[in-house]
Amino acid sequence: MKPYYSPANLERIPELIRLAPQAAASFLAFEKDVYHTAEALPPRTKELIAVAVAHVTGCPYCIDTHVKKYKMLGGTPEEIVEAVLVAATTRAGAILSHATHALIAFDQQDGPTAAESSKSGPASSPSDPECLC
Repeated sequence: MKPYYSPANLERIPELIRLAPQAAASFLAFEKDVYHTAEALPPRTKELIAVAVAHVTGCPYCIDTHVKKYKMLGGTPEEIVEAVLVAATTRAGAILSHATHALIAFDQQDGPTAAESSKSGPASSPSDPECLC
């Protein structure tokens, strides 16, 4: 079975660049600036951050690339695992704190709940949410 995320897929990056040259040039300049021009963080720290973020975004290509770079800069497996766990707890915490929005949306919903409306007759259907997900 051919892997879904085959490293061979990356061979098509030049095609992406050709299809959107201005956006690609902007991205590549931005990436160069962050990794090579900005100096507040040492390269090793930048790569550890990249490893953690790559796990949050779920990009196997980024995980592979940044782990290799981090290892070449002297990083350890223990640091990688700890950084990934920090990213995981941060992501989980963000999900939990965003649940407050669900409670607020629920409280702001007009009209009776399904349980209340079943006592008084047929339920009216709620309007479709304004969401694209």
